[in-house]
Amino acid sequence: MDIRLDDLSCQQVHNLLAAHLAGMQKNSPPDSVYALDISGLLVPSVSVWTAWDSDDLMGIGALKQLSSRVGEIKSMRTAARHLRKGVGVALLDHIIAKAQQRGYRRLSLETGSGPEFDAALSLYRKRGFENGEPFGGYIASDFNQFLHLEL
Repeated sequence: MDIRLDDLSCQQVHNLLAAHLAGMQKNSPPDSVYALDISGLLVPSVSVWTAWDSDDLMGIGALKQLSSRVGEIKSMRTAARHLRKGVGVALLDHIIAKAQQRGYRRLSLETGSGPEFDAALSLYRKRGFENGEPFGGYIASDFNQFLHLEL
């Protein structure tokens, strides 16, 4: 598996992000979905990494700078055909390492709630993330939750 900083120009990446947004919208009302689309990921405060098996996209993950000491994990998604191959673990570990290199003291994330999110929540919790309060202008609802990792 090769993890690369991505410029979001590849159609495979666009397709995976579209599937990510569709999945989030399927599980939450439109006003409760905070996943980023391509335009939201192209801003200077966001770095995007993709995982590849040769020329086959395996997954995507992004890190958004909230301040000089705090980052937010965005748009973590593994392609369905690559589930249970360690893609999420590799991307999450990569993003945590990048956050530490940048001197962040905390990583936060907002994700959905319900059984569809159990695998992701398990991964985050195994890496030390804990439930916490909303951050960065998010509004708490029955459809989301907030996790934080002290670095």
